[in-house]
Amino acid sequence: MADTVRTKIAIPAKAVAALLVAAAPHAAFPAQPVDGKPPLDSNKPGAAIVDSDIRQEEALSKTEAGKVITAIDRTRDNIGTVRKTTKLDTVDIVFLTDAARSEGGPPPVIEDKVEQHKDDVAELRQEIEANALLFNAIDSRRLLAEDVLAVEFDNPGKIVIYAAAKPPK
Repeated sequence: MADTVRTKIAIPAKAVAALLVAAAPHAAFPAQPVDGKPPLDSNKPGAAIVDSDIRQEEALSKTEAGKVITAIDRTRDNIGTVRKTTKLDTVDIVFLTDAARSEGGPPPVIEDKVEQHKDDVAELRQEIEANALLFNAIDSRRLLAEDVLAVEFDNPGKIVIYAAAKPPK
């Protein structure tokens, strides 16, 4: 009779243990600081993920047109670099405020270049969305990937993102 009691207790204990093991990966554990970095639920989740200096500036497309066109011409080469990027020291986002949709979009000289490279620009935008570092960098400034015109890698550790958008208020 003692064996029967032990068996009845052991089966539920194994079932409980199996449930605990199965539920553990789905349990909500608070994010812990790692190496002094803030947890993801801090007020700056993008900075915690990106771990880069994210800077933004506003410019007019007519003053930046040459740089933007050059960057659009290099889009095919930059797609691979975006795909491989896992760490950056600086992310510069240049908002071309007069090229925003609300302002009628990019000027013809830039729009024509985007159209000429439309497949590459579309692929670049997909790669930015797929890259956690870059996606969180643009998301931290409320920038949509569809507004990105081009990127330029100035030097190792630095990217400039040109966007036809206005910065968040």
